[in-house]
Formats: sequence, C-alpha cells, structure tokens
Amino acid sequence: MRWIKLILVSSLALIAINSFAQKERKYIRQGNKEFDNSMYENSEISYRKAADLEEEKSHKTAFNVGDALYKQEKYEDAIKQFNSLADLEISKEEKAKIYHNLGNSLMQTEKFKESIDAYKNALRNNPNDMDTKYNLVYAQKKLDEQQKQDQNQDQNKDENIDQDKDQNQDKENQDQDKNEDKKDQEQNQDKQDQNKDEQEQQQPEISKEDAERILQALAEDEKDTQQKVKEQKAAAAKVKSEKEW
Repeated sequence: MRWIKLILVSSLALIAINSFAQKERKYIRQGNKEFDNSMYENSEISYRKAADLEEEKSHKTAFNVGDALYKQEKYEDAIKQFNSLADLEISKEEKAKIYHNLGNSLMQTEKFKESIDAYKNALRNNPNDMDTKYNLVYAQKKLDEQQKQDQNQDQNKDENIDQDKDQNQDKENQDQDKNEDKKDQEQNQDKQDQNKDEQEQQQPEISKEDAERILQALAEDEKDTQQKVKEQKAAAAKVKSEKEW
C-alpha cells in the first residue's frame, strides 16, 4: 500500500512537470509567431511568460526577450538583457550571437566604442561571422566620425573662446586709449593752466609812483590835444570871415 502511494505521488509530479513544460513550449511558440508577425510587444510578453515557467532558466528564452526588446527600440533594456547573458557557460556559437546582438543594441544608442568591443568579443567566439565583421567595420567608421565631430566642436569652442578674448582685449584697449586720451587732455589742460599762471606771475607789478607818472603824461597829452583843437577851430573861423561879401 505504501509503494502505491509513492508511485501515485511521483506520477502526479510528472504530470505537473509535463503540464508546465507544455505551457512553456506553448508560450515560446506563441512568442515566435508574434515575433514573425512584427507583434514585438506581444512576443516579449509571451517569452517572459515562458521564462517564468522554466525550472532551469534557458538562455535561449532570455535571448528571445532581448530580441523582442530590440525590435521595440527599447535599446537600453536590450543592452541589459544581452549583458546578463554574456557570462553564461554556453557554446561559443551561442555566445557569439549574444555579443553580436549586444553590439547592435549599443550601436543604436551611439555607444560606438562599446559596440566595437562587443563585436570583437563576438568574433573571438566565431571568427568567420561575416555579418559581425561588417558591423565591426561600420561601428569603427561611426566612431571615427563621432570623434572628428567632437574634435571640430572642441575646436569651434576654443575659437569662440579666443574670439571672445580678442573682443575683450579690443574693448580693454579701446577703454585704455580713451583713458589715455582723457589723461592727455587733462594733462594739456593742466599745462595750459600752469602756463597761464606762470604768465600771470611773470607780469611786472606797477609801483604807485609809476602809475602817477603815466596818468600825468596822459593828462598832458590830453591837454595838448585840446589846445591843438582850439587853435584849429580859431584858424577855421578866421578864414571864413575873410570870405564874407
């Protein structure tokens, strides 16, 4: 009787395992069908349901989740998904596929240097993969373009800084010239004022006696002038009287 119970329990366990396995395969098949019909969001959901039912997590189901994320342009999530698979103990061919898709996801986010490293890891595991070789060359080209663009931007930035410095220097020079002109004008004005003061200081002072002599001379000249005027009037009157009829 005891053996019958044990056999019955074991049978029930096998039935449960088979049931989970059937559901798992069902979700995987459903996910594949949705993926092929470009229903990537639905396929992601189906793959995740399959992964939840797995007793031993399969890297293939997780890989399919990464592909579905990539097709939805959820590149950052795809990068995390493929990175989580990169260190698994799996065959080189399978690992090469993971690194290849990781490189593609990194490429889409313009992380060209990281994508180059991923493609190189893919080729280390599968040196004959021509698609990976092509993507590696393309990523290197994009990295060169990115670095050149960054270099041009830095150069333009430096040129703008130099231009601003030149403009500031020109303004400083102009301000300095204005200050020098103003200073020269002030110095010239001070010099003129100083010369005027010196001229005023150099004018001789007139003593009281000299002033009286000058006034007396002017008075005598005025007296002589008035006398001459009287004499001229008298002479004019005399001539006039001689002509009377």
